[in-house]
Amino acid sequence: MKYIFLVFTTSLLAIACNSNPDYSPKPSGYSRIEFPAKKYQTFLSQSPFTFYFPAYAKMYADSTSRAKPDWYNLTFPQFNARLHISYYPITSKQEFDILMEDSHKLAFKHTVKATSIDEGIINIPEKKVYGIFYTIDGNTASAAQFYLTDSNKHYLRGALYFNEAPKIDSVLPVINFIRVDLDKMIKTFKWK
Repeated sequence: MKYIFLVFTTSLLAIACNSNPDYSPKPSGYSRIEFPAKKYQTFLSQSPFTFYFPAYAKMYADSTSRAKPDWYNLTFPQFNARLHISYYPITSKQEFDILMEDSHKLAFKHTVKATSIDEGIINIPEKKVYGIFYTIDGNTASAAQFYLTDSNKHYLRGALYFNEAPKIDSVLPVINFIRVDLDKMIKTFKWK
């Protein structure tokens, strides 16, 4: 009986340890992401601007200690992401130039980890909406940033962040999904 058990166990181990040269272990994967249907709602407030934002996102007034009036956080709870929105009234040409330079610096601050940073011009003259959209590729803290202005009285900046360590392989589908929402937001943006 012991001999049969030993032969059976040895045979089972030999079969289990097949030395197939074509075998390779499966690479680790990421969870499947279920994207909601695109549906938008209008952002209405006392702020001097309005736009469409996704129905599956939540808009909150920024409650941090350094927040100013008309600062908001557009959160995407399903994706653990947040778009920081900050508005500044323009009172002088010098202030406008400082805001523009700050946006440029904040976007290019990610150069250390970024594989590329592309600038897209935003030009919607019929609504007096102008600006730049920064597409930041790579394992960076922010995947997209932009500013919008009428070049006279209003200035708004947005920056998209994920609340997790950046791994471009896992968040790229989500970034592409949210960029469509940001594009919709910018195209429907209006100063009051």
